[in-house]
Amino acid sequence: MFKCKTSAEVGGMGHSVKRKEDARFLHGKGNYVDDVKLPGMLTMVMVRSPYAYAKIKSINKEKALAIPGVLAVITGEDLAQYNLHWMPTLLSDTQMVLPTDTVMHQAQEVCAVIATDRYIAVDGAEAVDVQYEPMDPIVDPFKALDKDAPLLRPDKEDQKDNQIYHWERGDRAKTDEVIANADVVVKERIHLPRIHVASIETCGCVASYDKDTEKLVVYLTTQAPHAIRTVVALVAGHVGLSEEKIRIISPDIGGGFGGKVPVYPAYVVAIAATFLIGKPVKWIEDRSENLVNGFARDYHMDCELAATKDGKIQAFKVSTLADHGYTDSSANPSKYPTGMFSICTGSYDYEHAFAELDAVYTNKAPGGVAYRCSFRVTEAVHAIERMVDKLAAKIGKDPALLRLENFIKKEQFPYSSPLGWSYDSGDYEATLKKAMDMLGYDDYKKEQAQKRKEGKLMGIGISTFTEVVGAGPSKDFDILGIAMFDSAEIRVHPTGKALARFGTKSQGQGHETTYAQILAEELGIPYTDIEIDEGDTDTAPYGLGTYASRSTPTAGAAAAIAARKLRDKGKKIAAYLLEVSEEDIEWEVGKYFVKGAPEKSKTIQEVVFAAYTNIPPGMEPGFEATHYYDPPNLTFPNGAYICVVEVEKETGAIDVKRFVAIDDCGNIINPMIVEGQVHGGLTQGIAPAMYEGIEYDDEGNVLNGTFMDYLVPTAVESPHWETGHTITPSPHHPLGAKGVAESPTVGAPPAIANAIIDALAPLGIEHLDIPITPAKVWEAIQAHS
Repeated sequence: MFKCKTSAEVGGMGHSVKRKEDARFLHGKGNYVDDVKLPGMLTMVMVRSPYAYAKIKSINKEKALAIPGVLAVITGEDLAQYNLHWMPTLLSDTQMVLPTDTVMHQAQEVCAVIATDRYIAVDGAEAVDVQYEPMDPIVDPFKALDKDAPLLRPDKEDQKDNQIYHWERGDRAKTDEVIANADVVVKERIHLPRIHVASIETCGCVASYDKDTEKLVVYLTTQAPHAIRTVVALVAGHVGLSEEKIRIISPDIGGGFGGKVPVYPAYVVAIAATFLIGKPVKWIEDRSENLVNGFARDYHMDCELAATKDGKIQAFKVSTLADHGYTDSSANPSKYPTGMFSICTGSYDYEHAFAELDAVYTNKAPGGVAYRCSFRVTEAVHAIERMVDKLAAKIGKDPALLRLENFIKKEQFPYSSPLGWSYDSGDYEATLKKAMDMLGYDDYKKEQAQKRKEGKLMGIGISTFTEVVGAGPSKDFDILGIAMFDSAEIRVHPTGKALARFGTKSQGQGHETTYAQILAEELGIPYTDIEIDEGDTDTAPYGLGTYASRSTPTAGAAAAIAARKLRDKGKKIAAYLLEVSEEDIEWEVGKYFVKGAPEKSKTIQEVVFAAYTNIPPGMEPGFEATHYYDPPNLTFPNGAYICVVEVEKETGAIDVKRFVAIDDCGNIINPMIVEGQVHGGLTQGIAPAMYEGIEYDDEGNVLNGTFMDYLVPTAVESPHWETGHTITPSPHHPLGAKGVAESPTVGAPPAIANAIIDALAPLGIEHLDIPITPAKVWEAIQAHS
């Protein structure tokens, strides 16, 4: 009845099978939040502040309410009656839903207009008359710490100044001592500016409350449906709505990259509106709104790297000031994500390090959001990789050789880093050497020497990084106190077809394919016969969502273990059917057979059918399993990237000639999807390196809040990416997998920056902050000519 198949035939791990989800996207059948249409649905548009810091003197609704089709104008005063003026951020702070007296950043939501369609709602928003009393904003995070700086968050009773928190890790005294006595010390202040995720789909929601059933359903562009439901329950509890009555549905998402993790005020306003009006309410932000709200990074890092005269790294110290805007939408600073900055010691073997970070409030939009979900890892890697290149330049040693001499050796794993991480596995030397071989590193060094003799500017930049992904484990990570496990639930039907549900949510990563491949490998059911379901809190098991490259390290592991539970049950059934003891049964992909007699066998489909029809006495029928996976440790992907650039001296124009990226993400589920992730991530890596950076003036105005002046790189700007991989499986992960989605956005910026600085080195230029634009390069050349 059923034929046994190999891993390749079922589309198991390690095979480049086509993505299951692509057909519907390519044929225009994706289902996004803006596609949701409910009977009687209304539209909401936000009125936003033109000022970065101002008192609200009055809000006049009359002209707006006089427009036919405008049904309501909701203000902070309206919400305050229901204790909905403030809401929690996902982990560690609070933020206004709508302000009652003061706006804290440009484009902050001031009130909401509810109308019968979007055009009328926009007219209504323009008709709302808000009178402001502008105040002097704090835009510079260093000035936010001045003793005479105004207190930006007087709502927080324990807030005595604009410092949100101080975090540190490592031995300050010992690190300072080593630096003070070192042969060589290099120093630099490095700034990583604010950037925006700018995903194809902006944020939005459709909130629908049914008074008869007391059920709230919210269609939401969220990467973490269950966590959002818990936050909504905490907020909605003020109006008597509890968690079991709340359903969050996250349909297809057109890119998230961390920007769709937070709970935005407009979500809560839409929920309040449907609750008060009794009709569904849709809010979809436009591109301008999206570009001026919610940012990643804005880190000012003072770095010191100490070494012996021959280049043996001895100590690293970094002190950081982080601008988190008017509210901190990041996590518990002792844990996640600030704690992830302590990966800043990199891939190198040395004993002493110290890292500290002070986060401050300013009159900017909320900060602390992730970009490609690399929570503080991008900043950390940029710091150490720029400093290693500065060290190489100072002592006159080849940057590749300096790295090779200082790498953690493969026999040292698991490796305890100076700041407390336990790296699981890696072969950094092999990875860098593979990148050098693919590039032809020695040949390019000779070419560079010749071009420098000719007065031409050519640079070679290297970035060798260690990533940290897969949040939990729960002993270190939580959201609102909820342990950061993740989940998988598998139901195999009598005919051998399966449905698997997960607590994560894809935004384009290919979950429907990769999760199915994991189950195909573990159970022998063809991946095409496995349906994957995510994003609905009424059907999916509770999970903490998709960000921090945690889908494979957590939910993928949960899938594997749940499948192995089923495989164990199947072994008992097979033994019963074949009339042998369980100890006599062996397994290979999709097949149970008797030891020494492989012709006596049962396929997984035959065993599953028997689970519903012919089971051993006393066994529970069915073939279903659930697992909640709490990882024992994070996983630590790594990589070696090499970039070659040429810089035009007369104009500052930068031409990326070659870019080689070698990644080690452990065992690979689908090589084609991994390659696609890396290609996309590298393009997102070149973005902050050469193009993207949010700029503010002294009044707190965003100066580049449209795509006319905020350049998101396309295929035109992207070079040809050359990719490859090495494999060192994670020893503690059930699949030996590590995760790869963030790695290219972590490794690419310092590789590109190092290449450009290397090209400019003959002119005496030692550092430029990213984005390194032609204008910035030209100005530096003029200053050093």
